[in-house]
Formats: sequence, C-alpha cells, structure tokens
Amino acid sequence: MPDVAPFSAADLLDEIRSWVEIESPTTDATAVNRMADKVAAEAAAAGMSIRRIPGRDGYGDHLLAEIPGRRNVPGILVLSHLDTVHPIGTLAKDLPFRVEGDEAYGPGIYDMKGGALIAFAAMRKIAQSGRTDMLPVRQLFVSDEEVGSPSSRAIIEEEARRARYVLVTEPAREGGRIVTARKGVARFNLKITGRAAHSGSRHQDGRSALRELARQILDLEAMTDSATGVTVNVGVAGGGTRPNVVPQEAFAEIDMRVPNPEIGDAAVARVLAIKPYDPDCTLTIAGGLNRPGYEKSPGIEALFQHAKTLAAEIGFDLEGMSTGGGSDGNFTAATVPTLDGLGVDGSGAHTHEERIFISSLVPRATLLLRLMETLR
Repeated sequence: MPDVAPFSAADLLDEIRSWVEIESPTTDATAVNRMADKVAAEAAAAGMSIRRIPGRDGYGDHLLAEIPGRRNVPGILVLSHLDTVHPIGTLAKDLPFRVEGDEAYGPGIYDMKGGALIAFAAMRKIAQSGRTDMLPVRQLFVSDEEVGSPSSRAIIEEEARRARYVLVTEPAREGGRIVTARKGVARFNLKITGRAAHSGSRHQDGRSALRELARQILDLEAMTDSATGVTVNVGVAGGGTRPNVVPQEAFAEIDMRVPNPEIGDAAVARVLAIKPYDPDCTLTIAGGLNRPGYEKSPGIEALFQHAKTLAAEIGFDLEGMSTGGGSDGNFTAATVPTLDGLGVDGSGAHTHEERIFISSLVPRATLLLRLMETLR
C-alpha cells in the first residue's frame, strides 16, 4: 500500500489549472502545440523520455512520455488527449477557471485535462522514485481525439501492440464509474439531388429533395433498436433555397452507435445500401465506422477486478459501466485489456458548465499510481 496521501489535492488542482489555462481546441494546431510544449518540458524535468510526433493534416503534435520499468516486456499504455472542444476565448468569457466549493470549472478540465494530469502525476512519482521493477509505462498524449483521432489512430494502435494493458484517462462517469465497454461510432453524410421547379406554376415538374430526405430520415431513425443497442441520430439536415422553389438539394449528417463489430458491420452496410423512394432523385451516402465498439472481455473483467480491489484498499468503491460514447480505448480494447474512464470525476463535458470534483483528485490519482505499481 502507498502512503495514506501520496498526492495533495491542492497541488494537483494547481497543476490542472496550469494546463486548463493553455486553451487547446483541436482545430488550432498552434494552440495544441503550446500545450504539448508544456507537457514535454514537464516530462523532461521529471526524468521521463520523450518522443514528439509531428502533427499532420492540420492537427497538432502527439507526445509519448515513458518511464522504462523492466526491460523487454510489454508495458502499460496510458491514453490521453491534449485537445478540447472549446474555442480560444472560452476561458476569458464563457468558462473562466474558478473554484466553487468542491467544484473547479474550466474549458477541458473534465474532458480531459484533469484525467491526463493525474495520470502524468502518477508517472512522475514513479519516475522520481527510480524504481525499475515494474512494467514500463508510456503515456501517449494525442492532439485530435475530439474529432475522432484521424491522425493519431495508427500511432495508438502501434503503441497498443507493445502493451499488456491500456488505461484511458477519459473522465469518470455517473458518480465515479469507469468504463468497461463502449459502443462503436459511425458517421455518414447523405446528399440528395432532386429537380428544381417553380412551386406555384410548375410544381408538377419538380422532384423535392427535401421530401425524399424526410422519408430517408424516418427510415434511418427507425433503425434505433434498444434490443441490439444500435442508435441512429440524424443530427444535422437541410436543403432548399426559397419557399417558392421545389428544393433541388438536401443533405443530412448522421451519427450511429453500435455495441460491437458484428452488429456494427451489418448496420453500416444497411445505411450504405439505402435507395431513393423517388426514382427521379439521386442519393449519395458516404461514411462508415470510425471507432469500433467493444464489449467487456474476460481480460477487461480481470483488469477491472484488479482495479476494484485497489480502489477498495484506497477507500472507495469502484463500479464499471458500458457507455455509448466513443474514445481512443475503442481502438485498443479488442486486442489489449483496456480500462476507460479512469480520469477525474465531474460533469458538464463539452459545455460551459464543465467542472471536476476536487475531492476525486487524490483517490483517482492514487488508483492510477497503484495500477502502474501492481500490474504484472
């Protein structure tokens, strides 16, 4: 067992604040790289080895910080992200850093700078101890998780192949639960082309793309099935130009969540095979699965039980859950036992009420430290 209080909540919060106050929206590579600069400097100061992977496709750099542990054995991969959904200026206007009782507010504080920092603090404690009898630990900080990790997925999968376990510092859910299963995520763009016409004098000549879209939306949303766990949401839609013109163009953006690859493959194929009701309308659908779903495997269950035992020793009850949200853990869980949602407890992700519960910092950081110390 570690000391009763291996971390200070005040010190952790001060560090989290320093990360939160470097705004880092995914779409601003320069801003994300300012955050990467800070993490790289702090990792180097703690004696960790650093590999910085240049960004591409308009995204910021990725960082891999490592403490060596035992040589020539698969290690522990900690997955974190430096990007947030909040644009530059959120800190000054809509969501300034502030503390109200047990709650600390700020852009990205819950999703996920708080979780990334407490895992980093656990790694730093091990690095400073000089211990080399544990599994090697690598923390990968990516720059594009909030948009699906398009430039980092290959790096995540490559590092997972070197890992025995994966720990993901996404925020805790629903009162401190961690995530042991996640749905996969698919996205689609639908475009419909009809035929324009004057809606008064030549209505019969028109072929309404919006009418066609309305019928397609009903079919797509009807795919939602609580028995299989599939959900389909047409979240953005539009078309047309003026009230007195039969609309020639219409479009929709579609989100799908699926519980596992088998169900997901069938659902994706069904969406990609949709046909127009009106033969005079043309329909184009593009997209697919960008994060595979995963269910709790025996390896994940064993890892969860180990974490639950550690949490009880620390003094709290750890529960697991399945969630519909995606994370970088979706890329690893099928091949490596993965625990997700190991970050800080809080609420309001992606909103102007984003907050963490300060009382969760020490217990959650201690759990991450004990996992790093005890996994074999």
